[in-house]
Amino acid sequence: MTRPVRLGAVSYLNVRPLVDGLDAHPDVTLRFDVPSTCAALLADGTIDLGMVPSITFADRPGDRIVPRIAIASDGPVASVALFTRVPIARARSIALDTSSRTSAMLVRILCARRFGITPTFAPHAPDLASMLATADAALVIGDQALFVDHRALGAEKIDLGDAWTDMTGLPFVWAFWSGRADAADAHTVGVLQEAAARGRGRTDEIAAAYCADMPDRVEIAQRYLRENLRFDLGVREVQALETYYREAAALGGIRGAVSPAFFGA
Repeated sequence: MTRPVRLGAVSYLNVRPLVDGLDAHPDVTLRFDVPSTCAALLADGTIDLGMVPSITFADRPGDRIVPRIAIASDGPVASVALFTRVPIARARSIALDTSSRTSAMLVRILCARRFGITPTFAPHAPDLASMLATADAALVIGDQALFVDHRALGAEKIDLGDAWTDMTGLPFVWAFWSGRADAADAHTVGVLQEAAARGRGRTDEIAAAYCADMPDRVEIAQRYLRENLRFDLGVREVQALETYYREAAALGGIRGAVSPAFFGA
């Protein structure tokens, strides 16, 4: 009997529409971790397919991407941001959330290409108050960026999805399913695409369930899934990925520009 395909997904709200019903599907298993851990589990073979940060693909020649599914934004994303207590043009140090290399690389790109600054960067656990105690600005991602009351800390929020789209005219692709070229057959791809299609039609219910213990967050969560996120990986999203990889390569963040490759192609 063929074993179930082992899936690893990010542990944030943004992935929940893409995994709707997969926890009960007999052909897959599912676990949740922060993005950097998803990438590490894919690298060591603990999982077969990961909903991994986009930059992970550049580190793994030969991997394939599940077509038509992504966590993306086209404009403000709300859950990936720089928080700063000084005007960004005056920022000399930035603390970087250790949870995602994709977002950290995006910060470096935007500093060089949009903000025109050359700050020092330091990795830091994602705690905004302590980050801002040690640096002029802080990158925070995921639920913490989405729900934090940054005004109470006297900080401005700079949405990195918005900054990227304003600079390039393109969406930004934060994560997608990928793995070894033999990790997913047509059936597995279909299972994942069906889950995504199902979840995209249930975002309000999914957000309410996710925030069941914190009802004051439900409206924010529903608006986020409905208005900020895109779950398709189409032509413009592929173009955005290629642009991101070129920019990352130009700054030495990856070995060289890469082109997305897909299961079934």
